Amino acid sequence: MERYSVITDKNPREIVLLRGTGCKWRRCSFCDYHLDFSRNEAENFAVNSEALSHVTGVCGKLEVINSGSFCDLDSETMKLIHTVCCDKGIKEIHFECHWRDRSAIKALRESFSFSGIAVKVKIGVETFDAEYREAVLIKGIDESDPAKIAADFDECCLLFGLSGQTAESMCRDIETGLENFERVCVNIMTANSTDVKPDPAVIRAFALEVRPDYENDPRVDILMENTDFGVGGEEDA
Repeated sequence: MERYSVITDKNPREIVLLRGTGCKWRRCSFCDYHLDFSRNEAENFAVNSEALSHVTGVCGKLEVINSGSFCDLDSETMKLIHTVCCDKGIKEIHFECHWRDRSAIKALRESFSFSGIAVKVKIGVETFDAEYREAVLIKGIDESDPAKIAADFDECCLLFGLSGQTAESMCRDIETGLENFERVCVNIMTANSTDVKPDPAVIRAFALEVRPDYENDPRVDILMENTDFGVGGEEDA
């Protein structure tokens, strides 16, 4: 599994896929990302240390992703992330956070701000259609107002390529995301071990009718495959 890469096109940044104790929600119907976890914090720290050892500071920005929220990473890993940022001259760092963990974001921002490092936090919203999001995707976001969802966050992830979605609904989600967040990351559903499968017709509609309008937008990342950022893939043997 690749755990370090450099994103060179939009918003250039280094990215590391770290491992924590795992998403505490674990109910999203479409997700098996949470399987990348361990309860052994020492082993996690070893994995994370290796990934972070590749960071050079070449872009001045670092994105940290893991199968859950940033607060699912062990304390030693969080200390190391801070140290790496200071040593490599990183001035902006991006983390992921589930809606249920949003109360921890303020302290996260403050802990890095003392070193002059700006924190950007991304939430997986998947869609702003609250009924579809909670009845079908089971995201665990008990708020339907996009502005209120965005209040504690800077960026959002959207998930497309699912049955029931249309070109119109996908465009509406992107526009809503851009109205309320600094950046939007579009993920196209990839087949995994869950019962939720990609819908080829919806993916085709996205590729033909939606993607052309946003592929050059500097605020929109589009991942047709979940490894398009250069991290992830098969677990190490």
